[in-house]
Amino acid sequence: MILRWLVWACIEGCVALLIVTAWPARSEAQARDRVIPLHAPDERALPEGPVGDAIRYGKKVLTETQRYALAYVGNGLNCSSCHLDAGRKAWASPWVGIWGVFPEYRSRNAKINALQDRINDCFERSMNGKALPYDGDEMRGILAYMWWLSKDVPTGAAVRGRGFARVQINRPADPKRGEVVYAAKCAVCHGADGEGKEGTNVAYLFPALWGPRSFNIGAGMARLSNAAGFVKTNMPLGQDNTLSNADAVDVAAYFTRKPRPDFPAKSRDWPKGDKPSDVPY
Repeated sequence: MILRWLVWACIEGCVALLIVTAWPARSEAQARDRVIPLHAPDERALPEGPVGDAIRYGKKVLTETQRYALAYVGNGLNCSSCHLDAGRKAWASPWVGIWGVFPEYRSRNAKINALQDRINDCFERSMNGKALPYDGDEMRGILAYMWWLSKDVPTGAAVRGRGFARVQINRPADPKRGEVVYAAKCAVCHGADGEGKEGTNVAYLFPALWGPRSFNIGAGMARLSNAAGFVKTNMPLGQDNTLSNADAVDVAAYFTRKPRPDFPAKSRDWPKGDKPSDVPY
C-alpha cells in the first residue's frame, strides 16, 4: 500500500504544496462508490497566516479568474461560471471533496490524472486557455482552496452532487424546441446570440454560451449530457430544477451545437476508442 504525504511549507509568505502521491489510483466509478452529503466548511473557520492567505487567494482565482489568472484564460469565463457558489454547489461540479478522490483514472486521456492535471484540463478546455505552471501561485492557491473545502471529507469518498446530474428523456433531443426555451428562459442573461453579458473591466456577469468568448469544443460543458444536467439543476440562476427534463435537454442541445472555439488537441482524446456519443467532434 502506498502512502500520501502532504507537506505544507511557508515560502516567502506563500504556501508551497509538495504532494508525494502514491495512493492507489481510483477509477471514475470507484470514486463514487462511497458517497457522503456535501457540506462545505464555514469560512469563519479559515486559518490565519500564510495557509489562510493561500486559501483565500485560491477562492479569488476561482471566482475572479479574469482578474487573478487572466494570462491563462482565452475566453470571457471565470472558473465559477460552472463551479457555482465558489465551488460549493451540488451538481455544479463542486470542489468540495475533490481533494481526496485523486489520483483518478480518466477515460478521456486513458491515464491516471493528478489533481493538477484535472485543473489544467479545465483551463485548456473550459477556459479555452493554457495550463497553469505547477509551481505557480495560481495553482498553489487553487489546490489550497480545494484542500480546505475538502478537509472534512474522508479520503476516497465522493460527495453527493459531484460533477453534473444525469437527465434523461424518452425521445431524441430537439434543438429547435430548445431555441424556444432559450429565448424564454436564458436569453435575458446570456444574450440573444449567446454572447453573455459583460460587467466591469474584463469580468462577465453572465458567461457566453457560444462564440469566441465561450468554452471550446473539448470542454465538458460542450457535451449534451453535462450541459443538460447543469441546466436542469442550476438554471435559470436561482430557480434550480424549475425546468422540465425535456426543456433542459432541448435547450442544451440548442446551445451546445452552436459555433465555439476549436480544441487543437482533440485528436488525442479517448485513445482507446470509447468516445461518448455526445462528444461534438
